[in-house]
Amino acid sequence: MPAGFRAQIYASGLAAPTAIAVGPDGRLYVAEQSGNVVAMTPGGVGQVVTRGLRIPLGLAFDGNVLLIAVRGGLESLQGGTLRPLVSGLPSGVHQQDGLAVAADGSIFLGSGSTCDVCQESDPRSAAILHLNADGSGLQVYASGTRNPYGLAIMPSTNSLYSTVNGQDNLGAGEPADAVIKVTQGAFYGWPRCWPNLSARALSGICQGVTAPIAYLAAHTSADGFAIYSAASFPAAYQDHAFVAEWGANSGGSTGRDLVDATLVGTAAGRVNEFATGFSHPIGVAVDPLGALLVADYGSGRVYRIQAASGP
Repeated sequence: MPAGFRAQIYASGLAAPTAIAVGPDGRLYVAEQSGNVVAMTPGGVGQVVTRGLRIPLGLAFDGNVLLIAVRGGLESLQGGTLRPLVSGLPSGVHQQDGLAVAADGSIFLGSGSTCDVCQESDPRSAAILHLNADGSGLQVYASGTRNPYGLAIMPSTNSLYSTVNGQDNLGAGEPADAVIKVTQGAFYGWPRCWPNLSARALSGICQGVTAPIAYLAAHTSADGFAIYSAASFPAAYQDHAFVAEWGANSGGSTGRDLVDATLVGTAAGRVNEFATGFSHPIGVAVDPLGALLVADYGSGRVYRIQAASGP
């Protein structure tokens, strides 16, 4: 971790956390692999707010409504009542995961591919979907995204970004995982074009493909991320993405860290290691005081990282 920051345990004892979001009540909401969503306060005992979900991998708030991406669809939780917004979405090797809420209340949802590399029969696979707050009007917003695990909107520009997990059939060193800037109608390459890590360029059949903003290490499973817009970190971190790299599925040491990716300006695309020592970091959020919260799937903990001078 860079000088000038400190880290502490925010919460522990969670059962394989998969996603986090800070609620309007200031509590941290944590999805668990088991199907629970738990509301946490720092160092406190978690309160289960809903259970029995089918692999919840994405959380986001729209006002007081908690949106939950689950395998095959999207649920909403309000006042203790859980109801489906979308169901019947395709899933397989991957499923529905990243969530972001636009200023108008509409929803962006990441929908992963059903395979490693294939031609999908359903255009809602390997895509970023867009829908209204009530679940209506679902459409494919962008395509060619093998597994868009984390979605986030940059507040200063209202631009949407996503992490994307690369395919597994090109060996240990390729392709890169990536951060993309998401624009409506864009195609990001999968399965015929991929981000080449060694060249920092696209490879394959790439006509009409939109290149990523940042190339991340290969096979690190770049998952949850947050775009920093709070005030307690140094100004140089404004509009940077903090990406949780879960780590190689092979069990190696690649990834398992938090990286800082520059998204705008002359340094756009620069990636630096920011924090290490995790088992399998998977979710990132910013708390009301401007600290980063990082959920670690492997240890069942949430860590809080703050500037040394911050609250």
